[in-house]
This record gives sequence, structure tokens and C-alpha cells, in this order.
Amino acid sequence: MKKLLIALTAAAMSGPALAADMARPYTKAPAPVAPAYNWTGFYIFGGGGGGIWDAKSNLVTVPGGVAGSRDQKFGGDGWFGTVGLGYDWQFTPNWVAGVFADGQFGEIKGSISDPFNAVEGQEKLRTSYAAGVRLGYLVAPNVLSYVNGGYSGSQWSGATLTSVFPPGVGVAGAVTTPSFHRNGWFVGGGVENNLDIFGINFPGLFMKTEYRTAFYDRTTLAETIVGGGPLGQAITFKPIVQTISTSLVYRFNWGGPAVRY
Repeated sequence: MKKLLIALTAAAMSGPALAADMARPYTKAPAPVAPAYNWTGFYIFGGGGGGIWDAKSNLVTVPGGVAGSRDQKFGGDGWFGTVGLGYDWQFTPNWVAGVFADGQFGEIKGSISDPFNAVEGQEKLRTSYAAGVRLGYLVAPNVLSYVNGGYSGSQWSGATLTSVFPPGVGVAGAVTTPSFHRNGWFVGGGVENNLDIFGINFPGLFMKTEYRTAFYDRTTLAETIVGGGPLGQAITFKPIVQTISTSLVYRFNWGGPAVRY
């Protein structure tokens, strides 16, 4: 009987300790950690868009030609594809600066004419390319609003102008103008964002939408009669090109080490 009482007493005393050992301690879950975004690094992009061009023009006399002058304005529109690359530097928690280069390929086409000789045809912007800088502000850790500017070059087609009158009236045959290259400058801006804001989990993949206006130098396009010689007049051409494009961007350093300032 005495041994039984001792055993029961020992069991009673050890019970709370055993229960404490078996109980799991409560630990508060750690607070979620915000992802560390790093905009510093190289990127590539490709996409497409649409544009318009407008050109101020005069009809001028070249040596040996018939006098005539008239102010005109031409215009065109069309679609293009674009590719490019760049490098950005996130130099404060909210500011990003960078350099880039890109090209646009397509046909933005419109009309060109010589009203003195009553001929008209089609002029095309075939390619343009740019190199510039951009400065952006992070409106959110993964959304960049930016402005940009820099050099732009452009390549334009030649044009074949035909009479607006019936055959036998006006200039006999077609008139051509040469293809040409023009240099200039551009300004623009846009927004670039990571695709995770749309629920697409693809680290490093972004989308940007951008608007630009490019201003090119004036040129003088001499008119030549097909199968003949110079017509004696020329068309001046000073274009301004406006474009809007959307591209997919891949950033090589996205998700890299957190930026330190």
C-alpha cells in the first residue's frame, strides 16, 4: 500500500511537466518582406506602334528652271516595329537615369506634290533610329515614369510623281525625287512597369509605352523627268514625326541585390 501511494504521488507531480513538454510553444509569424527591386542594369526590348509625319514644304526654282514658289504642307501615317537596348542606373530610392539606342522599321507614308506642274506621288519614312538619355521617377517600386531625348536619324524613300491631269495634259511622263537621309533630334516620355502588376509572374519582364516627337533638318528634292532631264524645280521637305509604341522589355538584373545609397 505504501509503495502504491508513492507511485501515485510521483505520477501526479510529473504530469504537469510532461504536459508542458508536449505543448508546442507559440511563435508569432514573421512580417512579410517586401521584394527588393533593382533598376540598375542592362535591358533589351522589342515591340511596335504607329506614327504620323508632317512636312513643311516650298516649291523652289533650280538653275535653268521656270520660276515658281508655293508654301505647302504634306502628311502621312503608318505602322512600324521597334527594337533596342539600354542601361539604367538607380541612383536614389526613387530616381533612375539611363542611356539607350533603338531603331524603327516600317512604312509611314503620305503624299508629296508639285502644284506648279500638277504632279503628285507618295513619300515614305522607311527607317529611323535614335540614341539618347532618359530620366525617370519611380511612382511605385516597379513602375517608372520617365522623359527622354537625344539624336535621331531617318531614311526616306524616293517618290514618283505623276500628273493629276488626263494623259497629254500637263507634264509629259512621270517625275521622280531622290531618296534621302535626314538627321535631327527627339523628345518624348513614357511609362515602364513590371508585368507582375497584371498578375504575370515573370521576373525581369516589363512593358513600356512611349510617345516621341522627332524634328528633322530641311532638305531640297530636285525633280527629274523619267527618261528625260531635270525639270528645273525642286520640292523642299522639313519633316516632324510623332510616334507612339508599346514594347516588351527584359531586364537582366531584375531581382538582383538590393540597391544601397
